[in-house]
This record gives sequence, structure tokens and C-alpha cells, in this order.
Amino acid sequence: MSSRLIGVGVGPGDPELVTVKGVNALRAADVVVVPVMDSGERGRAEATVLHYVPAGNVVRVVFALNERTDRARREAAWDAAGERVAGLLREHGAVAFATIGDPNVYSTFTYLAQTIVELVPDTVVETVPGITAMQELAARSGAVLTEGTEPLTLVPVTAGAAVLKDALAGPGTVVAYKFGRQAGEVAEALRETGRIQDAVWGSALGLPEESVRPADELDGEPLPYLSTLIAPPRRDGGRGGKL
Repeated sequence: MSSRLIGVGVGPGDPELVTVKGVNALRAADVVVVPVMDSGERGRAEATVLHYVPAGNVVRVVFALNERTDRARREAAWDAAGERVAGLLREHGAVAFATIGDPNVYSTFTYLAQTIVELVPDTVVETVPGITAMQELAARSGAVLTEGTEPLTLVPVTAGAAVLKDALAGPGTVVAYKFGRQAGEVAEALRETGRIQDAVWGSALGLPEESVRPADELDGEPLPYLSTLIAPPRRDGGRGGKL
């Protein structure tokens, strides 16, 4: 029988935001893999998983989560992680991989699954969706992500502030991920495009150190890397104005 690799979205950090299906998938798996940086510190995914799964069922696997410049080192780390998980799949029928947010939205799981399909071709890959940071920030701040016919654009600021600025010049709500290290450039782009007044940002969502603030308070100082921004469009049409 083929082994199963299940990518489970465990939300942005608050253990209460893991879905019932996600909890069931974590508990049903033979082992649960959690990604950790080479520094060994506990990440959000691991902290969330340990609310539902005994520590003895959790396997910590090092990924180059913080490697942005050395491609060779990053690839080598991914290969090593893939080999580790492939070994687990050869021993167990079901291996879950816990990822913050959703496994199909900017997730390390994507790269892992690609590697596993090559190493253990008969593996069945499945995913369980998770609540994303933009949904949690919208709930915490009261920002409405979309109305009527508005589009929604999601931009990782690691692609460059220019990509964000182009999105802000367009219609609909713009969500920016991973913008903390470029907070100054993001604030400048918001001001230049007239979007800063209604925009909000948040970090450490669902955790004790959570911060949710208006974007017009951005002062250029770097923020936590996993900060999220929501910049809604101007809505002047009243109720149902975007229908």
C-alpha cells in the first residue's frame, strides 16, 4: 500500500484556529513532521502541533527557512530534509507535515512534496487547508478583504517593493506578506498610491506578542519578518456599492 504525505495547514499561530479536519489529520498520522530552522528554535508550526499531538509523535526536520541568498545551501538543505521525510514514509503509512497558514499558499510543503514525488514515487500527496494570516488579520482588525466584484491580490514583498507598488496602483484589496524587513519601503508605497489611510498591519497573530496597528503608524523601523499588511481600496459607494 502506498504511503501518504499530508500537508496540514495549522493556521497563523493560534492553536484554536486549527480546523477540526486538521486536528484529526495530525492525530491520525503515524508521525508529524514540523519544520525548524538550523538554529533549532521552536517555530509556530511546532508550537501549534504540540497542543494536539504528543511530543513523541513529532519529528523535527531542519529546513533552510531563513536562507534567502545562498541558493546552493538552500537546495542542499531541502534535499536533506526531503531524504529525511522520504525515510519516514518508507517506515510509516501516513506522515503529516505541519505548516503555518495553508499548505498551498507560500508554503515549504510545496517544495517538500515535489522532492518526495521524485524520491518515493508511489507516495500519495494530500493537503488539508488552513486559515491564513490575512484571514486572521482581517478578523482581528475588522478590515474587509473583498466586496462584490473587487479582486484580491496577494503579494510577497520578498519579490520586491516595486511588485507591491504595482499591485497597490491597481483595483481591489492588496495583501502583502513577509514585508517586515522592508517596512519603510512599504509605507512609502502606501503613501504614494494613496492607500495608507485604511491599511492595517499585524504580526505574531494569535500569539501573546501580537501587534495589530494602522499602517499610517509605520515609521520605517523594521518589523518582524512574518508581518502581514491589508490595504483595502477606497469604498465610497455605500452598502453594496461594489456589486
